[in-house]
Amino acid sequence: MLMAVAGTAAMLTAASAPAAALAPASAPALVAAEGDSPDGFTIKDSRITESSGLAASRAHPGVYWTHNDSDDGPYIYAVDGKTGRTVATVTLRGIGAPRDVEAISVGPDGDVYVGDIGDNLGGTWPHVWIYRFPEPKRLADSTVTATQYVVRYEGGARDAESLMVHPKTGRVYIVSKKRDGGGALYEGPAQLSKSGTNTFRRAAGIDVWATDAAFSPDGSRLAVRSYFGGRMYAWKDGRPKERDSLSVPIQRQGESVSFTSDGKALMFGSEGARSSVEPVEVEAGDQGGAGGSKGGDGSPSDSGSAGADGGKNRTLTLGAITFVVATALVMGLRRLLRRGRS
Repeated sequence: MLMAVAGTAAMLTAASAPAAALAPASAPALVAAEGDSPDGFTIKDSRITESSGLAASRAHPGVYWTHNDSDDGPYIYAVDGKTGRTVATVTLRGIGAPRDVEAISVGPDGDVYVGDIGDNLGGTWPHVWIYRFPEPKRLADSTVTATQYVVRYEGGARDAESLMVHPKTGRVYIVSKKRDGGGALYEGPAQLSKSGTNTFRRAAGIDVWATDAAFSPDGSRLAVRSYFGGRMYAWKDGRPKERDSLSVPIQRQGESVSFTSDGKALMFGSEGARSSVEPVEVEAGDQGGAGGSKGGDGSPSDSGSAGADGGKNRTLTLGAITFVVATALVMGLRRLLRRGRS
């Protein structure tokens, strides 16, 4: 409980200064979607109160897969991006009881990967899990047998909320979550093992307080979001190279992100009942990353780092600060309640 209170205090401190993970960056790579861009939507299913991950369907254009955070069970929901209504509920069997499901991604093989990778105790679980099942060809309520993979990190346990499957290679990646920066991209084995432990090894620094991440459909970009900001990276030879900042919409508790199936926009999701999913268009002229800001000192933070979150950030407005403080209090109370139940 003391850790939770301290964590909330740290968030309040961050809210009063132009912190990299909270402040919008000075050279956004994205602009608000308009014109022919996809519309946003509100998740209307009363069962979905903690939508923590989002992934565009490959088999069903305009449909997004999502799931609740912890305490929900082995359920994955397909949501219509036009109406916000659930069009299918998939129940996973053949796995243990989910612990803290935080992320979802669809691979080039058409399988859906679910990341039970959260660690509210700050990185103490000896292992976490990935669940994998074929994306249904028909949208209807169903029960499917999923494969469960055991995952450990090189260097020990850590908290994470971001799992991505590269759309060309099928390799699985995880971005760790650290409030004070210093997160990292972890690379899984070329092929996940059903029987052994899958060790994810550090591949690059990602100085974003990451709540989710997603590859573009062509695999050339990696978007990493935090609660109030994020970074866009170019992806080359299996490694990220910082390119630009993301303009992230203000949401109740920004938790998820997915590229649209055509790669022209990012869809940003939030937790809470009737939570909104908001589109932000990817600028076509920004493919090369011109105008993007560097890390805090104008260069990547170290040879293994992909740069700092936000670079030269603008100071938060008073309204945004108030929003951050309120969100911090709510999140701190939620963490306390969860630990009280454990």
